[in-house]
Amino acid sequence: MKDDIVIVTAGIIKKDNKILIAKRKEGHLVNKWEFPGGKLEPGETPKDCLKRELCEEFGIETKIGKYLATSNYEYPHIKIELIAYEVEYISGEFKLNDHQEIKWVKREELSNYDFAPADIPIVNKILGE
Repeated sequence: MKDDIVIVTAGIIKKDNKILIAKRKEGHLVNKWEFPGGKLEPGETPKDCLKRELCEEFGIETKIGKYLATSNYEYPHIKIELIAYEVEYISGEFKLNDHQEIKWVKREELSNYDFAPADIPIVNKILGE
């Protein structure tokens, strides 16, 4: 077991009073819902990481907004620190490069989805707003 903590970012993308969630398509946590984002690269800030990941995962341009919450979770194979930010969608057609499905859901509908464990504290934070 590695003691290193992997920093991961997550974007809370809002449009028309709905939030984007994405379903994982392969590997660890397949079929779990998450807020899209990804692992921090060396020399990157969390905001730069999130902007890059959203472009890679969906082919969209975004503006990363204010910090929302952090979730720490230890999976059997990895410890992660998930940092969530509010995100403004700017442009681009959503392409599913890393996910099998995306949905725009109302805030109060988030609890109806089977989220990855690290994302659950973020869901709870949003629901508590």
